[in-house]
Amino acid sequence: MTRNLLDQETSPYLLQHKDNPVHWRPWSAQTLDEAEREDKPLLVSVGYAACHWCHVMAHESFEDPETAEIINELYIPVKVDREERPDIDSWLQTAAQISGQSGGWPLTVFLTPKGKPFWGGTYFPKEDSLGRPAFKTVLRDLAARFRNNPDAFEPTIRKITEVMDSAASEDRTGQMDPFLLERVSVATAQRFDIFFGGMTGAPKFPSVPSLKLIWCGYLRSGLSQYLQIVSTSLNAMCRGGLYDHVGGGFARYATDERWLFPHFEKMLYDNAELVGLLTLVWQNNRNPLYQTCVEDTIGWLLREMRVEGGGFASSLDADSEGEEGKYYTWTAAELDAALVGTMIPRFKQVYSVTNEGNFNGRNILHRFVSIPGLTAADEMLFTKQRSLLLEVRTKRVPPGRDDKVLADWNGMMIASLAKAGSAMNRSDWLAAAEDAFTFVCDRLGEGDKLFHTYRAGKRQHAGFADDYANMARAALCLWEATGNKAYFDRAKTWTAVLNEQFWDPRQGGYAFSTDRNEPVQVRIRTAFDNQTPSANGVMLEVIGWLFYTTGEQMYGDRINALIATFAGDVATSYMQMPSFLLGFEFCMSALQIVVIGPDSDARTDELVSAALGRGLPHRVLMVVEPENELPATHPAHGKTMLNGQPTAYICQGRTCSAPVTSPVTLSQVLQLPRPNVTSQTASMPAANA
Repeated sequence: MTRNLLDQETSPYLLQHKDNPVHWRPWSAQTLDEAEREDKPLLVSVGYAACHWCHVMAHESFEDPETAEIINELYIPVKVDREERPDIDSWLQTAAQISGQSGGWPLTVFLTPKGKPFWGGTYFPKEDSLGRPAFKTVLRDLAARFRNNPDAFEPTIRKITEVMDSAASEDRTGQMDPFLLERVSVATAQRFDIFFGGMTGAPKFPSVPSLKLIWCGYLRSGLSQYLQIVSTSLNAMCRGGLYDHVGGGFARYATDERWLFPHFEKMLYDNAELVGLLTLVWQNNRNPLYQTCVEDTIGWLLREMRVEGGGFASSLDADSEGEEGKYYTWTAAELDAALVGTMIPRFKQVYSVTNEGNFNGRNILHRFVSIPGLTAADEMLFTKQRSLLLEVRTKRVPPGRDDKVLADWNGMMIASLAKAGSAMNRSDWLAAAEDAFTFVCDRLGEGDKLFHTYRAGKRQHAGFADDYANMARAALCLWEATGNKAYFDRAKTWTAVLNEQFWDPRQGGYAFSTDRNEPVQVRIRTAFDNQTPSANGVMLEVIGWLFYTTGEQMYGDRINALIATFAGDVATSYMQMPSFLLGFEFCMSALQIVVIGPDSDARTDELVSAALGRGLPHRVLMVVEPENELPATHPAHGKTMLNGQPTAYICQGRTCSAPVTSPVTLSQVLQLPRPNVTSQTASMPAANA
C-alpha cells in the first residue's frame, strides 16, 4: 500500500490525519500482516482529538513531507485513537514505560514486524530541542539499529514481554483488613495539598475518585481534616481557571499548583465525575458555588456535547485557530466591548481581569480573590454579564469537537445526571439521562451485547469491560431515580455478560477485553484506575447493589471473589485503587433505604424524594408496593406500612430502624453520621444468614 488509509475511518482523531503525507494505517490484523510480510518495523502513534501536543507533533512532523518520506520508507505507520482503542493504548503505554521512557500523549512506540514493542516515547520535536533529539534523527537511528543489529533489542523485548506476562498472571489475592479504609483514607489525604487542594505538586488533575474516598472518610468519621481537603480542592477547582466561568464545564487539568492555568481541553469523563462529586458534597453543605457549577456544567453538556439522538460527544479541543485557549480567554478590550452598559469595573475586579492579562496577553477568568461585601444582587449581575460573554463567545471559531459516542463515558455521565437530577429536582436532567441511555442501547447495543464507540452511523469495536460496568451502573442510577424496573433488568443483563465473558475463571477479576485476536497483554485484568475508574472497581458497586436488592447469593459470592482477587494490591498500590476501595466500602456498609407504599400515593414520592435529597454515597434505595415482598434475606423482609401510611425503613447490616412516615424526619435521620459496618466484617454475608 502506498497511500494514507485513514479516510475510511470514523474516528475524528484518525480523520484529522487522513491528509498527512504519512501513509497511516489503522490498527488491524491486516496491518500487522503487512508489517510481517514486508519485514518492516511498525511506528505506532497514539493520541486523541483534543490533545494539544498531539496537534503540535502532527503539524511539525506528520504534515512535513521530508519526515513523512522517512516514515513511509522505513516503517509501517499506524495511527491509534486512544479513546477508541483504550486496550491498545494501555498496552503500549506500559511497554514504553518498561523500556525506560515516560508515558502520555502523543505516544510514539516502535514495534518489530511481528508486533512486539521494543522502544517508545511521547512527543518528539521536529528539530533538536531542550535535550530532545529531532524526530527525524530518532526515526533514522532506530531503523538503522534495528536493520543492522535487530538482536540488540532482544533484551528490551524480553523485558517488556516478561514484565507484562508476569503482571498478567500475577497472583494479587489477599485479605482485606476490616480497618483498612481508615488507614487508606488517612494515607490518601496526606498526599493532598492543604493550601491549594488537589494532589501536591503540578500539574494538577481533579483526582475525583481519591477526593470521593476522602469525602467518604469524612462521612464515616466526621474528621474536619477530611472536610478541609475536599472543600479546599473543590473550591479551588470551581473558582480557578480549571472551570469555564462563562460557559460551564471543567478542563482536563491545570498546569500549575494553584489551578489557575488549565490545559483547555474538556473531556466528558472528567465532567461526569465532577458533576457527581459536586452534587454529593452539595447535598451535605448546600454550597451555592457547587450548585452553580453543577447547573452550568450540565448546561454546557446539553448545549455543546449532545449529538443527534441524545448521546454525548467525547471531548472539546484545547485549541482553536491554531492557538491553545483562544476560545476561552479574553483581552480587557474584548471584555469591555461585550459588557458595555453594565458595571464593567466590578466584573473585572471580581474575575481578576487586567490589561496585561495572565495568559499570553489574554485573561483566564477566575475568582480566587475574595471581594468583601458582595450581595445576591451582585451575583445576579455577574450571571447576566457571563451570559453576555457567552453570547459573544459563541460567535468565535469554536474548538474542535470529537463527536464519537463512547459507551463507558456516556455511562459515567448518565449516572451523574441521574444523581444530580434527583438531588436538585431537575426532571429535564433526568430526561436527558434517559435519552442518552436509550441512544447507547439503540446505537451501541445489539441484544445483550455492547459496542464501544459510535459515529457517523457506524458502531465499532466489541465493548470492553468498562463499557458494560459503567452502563450497568448508569442503569441502576436511573432505576433508583425513576423507579422504572426495566433499568434494573438491564443492569442484571449486562452484569451477566461480564460474568460469562469477561470473568477470569482461573485467577478471578474481570479482564479488560475478551478479543482473543489481540496480544495477551491487551486483555489485562486490573483494579487500578486510569483516566477513568477501573471496571473491577465499578463492578464492586454494581454487584453490591444487585446483592442488596435481590438477596441472591451468587452476587455475594462474586463480590467476595472480586475483593479477594485484588486485595493483595492494596497495601502497596492503594493510591491507584480509589474506585476499588469505594466499591469495597459500598459492599461492606451500604445504607439500605426501603420505602413501602403505593406508587400512586404522593406520600410515597415524598419519602423517596427525601431519601434522594441526601448525599449518601453508598445508598441502596428500594420502593416496594405494599402487596409485594422483599427477598426473604433482606433485613426489612416482613416490614409493612405503619397505620396504612407509606413508610420508610433504614437498614444497615442486619439491623433496621423504627418505621418512619414523615419525609422531614427521614431527611433528618439520613443527615446523621452512620455507624461503620466495615469495622465488623470484611466479606459479604451469606444470603441465608
